[in-house]
Amino acid sequence: MTSEARVLRGPQLPDFPWDSLAAQTATARAHPDGLVNLSVGTPVDPVPEPLRTALNSVSDVPGYPATHGTPELRAAAVESVRRRHGIPAEPDAVLPTIGSKELVAWLPTLLGVRPGDVVAIPELSYPTYEVGATIAGAEVVRLAPGETPPPGTALVWLNSPSNPTGRVLDSAELAESVRAARSVGAVVASDECYLALGWEAEPVSVLHPSVTTDPTGILAVHSLSKSSNLAGYRAGFVTGDPELVARLLELRKHAGMIMPRPVQEAMTAALADDEHVRVQRELYAARRAALRPALEAAGFTVEHSEGGLYLWSTRGEDAWETVGWLAERGILVAPGTFYGPAGQRHVRIALTASDERIRAAADRL
Repeated sequence: MTSEARVLRGPQLPDFPWDSLAAQTATARAHPDGLVNLSVGTPVDPVPEPLRTALNSVSDVPGYPATHGTPELRAAAVESVRRRHGIPAEPDAVLPTIGSKELVAWLPTLLGVRPGDVVAIPELSYPTYEVGATIAGAEVVRLAPGETPPPGTALVWLNSPSNPTGRVLDSAELAESVRAARSVGAVVASDECYLALGWEAEPVSVLHPSVTTDPTGILAVHSLSKSSNLAGYRAGFVTGDPELVARLLELRKHAGMIMPRPVQEAMTAALADDEHVRVQRELYAARRAALRPALEAAGFTVEHSEGGLYLWSTRGEDAWETVGWLAERGILVAPGTFYGPAGQRHVRIALTASDERIRAAADRL
């Protein structure tokens, strides 16, 4: 008697969006002056030297690191969010994560979201919100600004400044979103990785006292990828409701979701130093000041983009036509359809390129 091994099949995930840009990438790369890649939000500037020194200082620590992070790291995170953003926090309610993307992808599962539950995400949003809900087997609904989540919603994602649009939600809008989520019994998760990058509006955390003084049912996700150029280090953390953070900590202990000890040290140094954040912000501001008027002079309309690292732009045509038009000029961008059906006439243009490449893009436009 023979038997065949059962084939296990996971959730059916969408194709990885950037794989569909292969043809446009080849076109842009063929430009005589080379490719200007404005399609992804990956940092290109050096990791600040004090952070690299901190990383190396504990490179000979052979033991397992703590899932909760060192006390110094959590204290630095508390002081940082208070100092930079006016967010009240406590050390026990800070949990380091291996970048923010893995937390976004696994948060529904870790919170106990199950098939039949609903995860509400912004109408235009970072694709991993949907992926995380799909992994958990939940239904996804996209909410227009101000729209109330439906009954059965277990988790509501907020993102201000937004990826991809750069829209900044004010305190009243955030407070209304929290109220609406609570009315259906949903947890609120606010992705705040661009919080330090407000241009035409001042971003506010969902945990700021002007939004709520009660963190129950609220989590705020922070990343050092943009503000400290630590995308390669995978450095982030989550804070908010102490009970939710404690639940995440317990599950992550069992699952071995632990930030490496050297990264914890680099993150501690980054959170304690505001000067490198200021310097990096000025670099992005200068790149934005060079690129936005060039786009507008070339016939683009830039919408929202009050904060963050992207210019949400349109020429009034299908997004893929705009992607092709720019690729012929050696400039690679992301079609708005990567972020939801409502982006079909927009493209997302990143500021994450060197000064020289940003100038090249402006000249070509």
